[in-house]
Amino acid sequence: MPSTPAADIAPTPTTRSTSSPLTWPLGVHLDGAGGGTALVWAPRAARVELCRMPVDPAAGDAHGDEPVEVIALDEVGRGYHAAPLGTLRAGDRYRFRLHRVDGTSVDRADPASRFQPDGVHGPSAVDDPAGFTWTDAAFRAPPLADQVMYELHVGTFSPQGTFDGAVGQLDHLVALGITTIELMPVWQFPGGRNWGYDGVLPFAVQDTYGGPDGLRRLVDAAHARGIAVILDVVHNHFGPEGNHLGDFGPYLSEHRMTPWGPGLNADGHGADAVRRYVTEHLTSFVRDLHLDGFRLDAVHGIVDQSATHLLEQLATAVHAEAAALGRVAHLIAESDLCDARLLRDPQAGGYGLDAQWADDLHHAVHVALTGEQDGYYQDHTGLGDLERMLRDRYVYAGRYSSFRERTIGRPARDVPYDRFVVCVQNHDQTGNRMLGERLTALTDEAGLRLAAGVVLTSPYVPMLFMGEEFAEPNPFQYFVSHTDEGLIEAVRTGRREEFAFFAHQGEAPDPQDEATFARSRIDVGRTTQDGTVHARMFALYRELIALRRAVPLLRRADAPDPAVTRVPGAQALVLHREDPGSPDEQAVLIAINAEPTDLELDVQAAGPWQTACHTDDEAFGGPGRGPAPSVAEDGRCRVHLPARSVQVLVRATGPHPATSPTDASATVPARAGSISPGPTSPGPTSPGPTSPGPTSPDETSSPRSNPSDDA
Repeated sequence: MPSTPAADIAPTPTTRSTSSPLTWPLGVHLDGAGGGTALVWAPRAARVELCRMPVDPAAGDAHGDEPVEVIALDEVGRGYHAAPLGTLRAGDRYRFRLHRVDGTSVDRADPASRFQPDGVHGPSAVDDPAGFTWTDAAFRAPPLADQVMYELHVGTFSPQGTFDGAVGQLDHLVALGITTIELMPVWQFPGGRNWGYDGVLPFAVQDTYGGPDGLRRLVDAAHARGIAVILDVVHNHFGPEGNHLGDFGPYLSEHRMTPWGPGLNADGHGADAVRRYVTEHLTSFVRDLHLDGFRLDAVHGIVDQSATHLLEQLATAVHAEAAALGRVAHLIAESDLCDARLLRDPQAGGYGLDAQWADDLHHAVHVALTGEQDGYYQDHTGLGDLERMLRDRYVYAGRYSSFRERTIGRPARDVPYDRFVVCVQNHDQTGNRMLGERLTALTDEAGLRLAAGVVLTSPYVPMLFMGEEFAEPNPFQYFVSHTDEGLIEAVRTGRREEFAFFAHQGEAPDPQDEATFARSRIDVGRTTQDGTVHARMFALYRELIALRRAVPLLRRADAPDPAVTRVPGAQALVLHREDPGSPDEQAVLIAINAEPTDLELDVQAAGPWQTACHTDDEAFGGPGRGPAPSVAEDGRCRVHLPARSVQVLVRATGPHPATSPTDASATVPARAGSISPGPTSPGPTSPGPTSPGPTSPDETSSPRSNPSDDA
């Protein structure tokens, strides 16, 4: 059913209003005058009370199960219960007592709890956003086209496994050239070891990571270094342990099942309140935690037949909240539907999100380097997929999928490249393997260099997975720390059954075993080990990121599509992108060869060309560069493609952004140290969420040498 607009119950972050309590923010909040407010949606409760819980004054921990005060909440309409609180301080503990129609009652944590200092089963605690001193007033997130993202898991990114531990690693990310951190989910989950996708209280920031103030310290420190922070959030389902939302109301729906359990009630009875709950979660995090955006997990699992889709509502609310604060916030969806409706303007029938993950690049590179064709890899042929992706934005754009046994997607040639986030490793593609092997364990050093070259020279928004930049050898495995023995065994059994086909690889790691978690930590210190693959890979990643910043055409969303010339029958191709109307007739060639032998290819691309970066450089552990490209009088360029390499060639019609060579045939080193680092580049800004950007050339007029077979 269509959702009613929530404007009449919009929450306010300011002092207690004399208007309807429906305008108060969800949960329990300080009002700035020594008191506070409580508002909870609990239509399944006959009565609701707020129970103040005792706190040990010495340790600051919850102390005892009996409340020290019980405050009755009034039913204020639409299933909401509210009450003003005469006195309230940061850190105060409380629970909601739900009285059922049968006379029984249960005490539960606040569904909108901001902090669970004693874990998911403990009482909630009052957070004070105004008590934190921010220093980031001048920070603004860069346009998507200028971003280089870095996905990390707080618990395994540093030895401490906390937000403060992550702060200690920020200088490593600055040296690398990262502009944006993407945190895996940090809302409250059971225990201290979890990927974060088993969370049950979305507003509450994980206590073992440092709680809301710990996240504020990380965001403020990142902003001070010019790094934006976005957060992975999971609204398509909620975890099992500690999930008591059903006692309050129909937050979830048995009619909207997902592979992970009941889905969000986005369009059923009571959906208005659920939509408000999710929307307020994101807007409050922009306001109170200064986050720069969100990655929305598996949005294809959110089924909504409302006239206004929940995703559109989220995009509108988050963009408005950020704009009101003079900031920018991006929403990035994960979806396997290959449907650009997510990205298009609502006026054109879209949802207005800023970008989405595009796994096709990962699949293409993975198949080219490993030869794997199991599971969804059976739908991919390797580097040749990049041609379809560059043209249609999706490999499966109205094509039949053997893996899914149905036709998938539709072309989206009007959508610019900076609306897609790509990678060659991420938590899903690594951690969902039985043994959690990184690409480091699946290919050789040359293959790692090639993967880096492909993702960081693509016109999309590149994202790295923590440790990728220095060839971290440790796996990233699936881990949990549940306290329910039945659930623990169910998870173990599920993992064994899921990977029964791979029994020849041994036993699936026990997710509950702390050793599984410990094996998944990365060691940033490896980058200082001179002469190792770790130092060499880190040097390559730094150079590629610096080159991306120095050569705007590598990342420009509004430039013409690259032309693709493929080597027939080989995992090799050359991408040619130029902008005839730009200063100095900017043009780049990106030559990619995943084959074990050298190849040569003629490309219609007038030169002269100079080498800006070559993954075969000895500094990166390669054998050294091969012959420079030669250009014939007719404008055709013969490009030498060394085995297992990527080279970036820049047309030498004007001074190189980093160096001005005197000989047009000379190579141009683009060492990261020679290019001033910074959080943003001087390139053009990306189109906003309400502009689909320029239309790409029609396939029939494209300069491609050999259009791909769409069978």
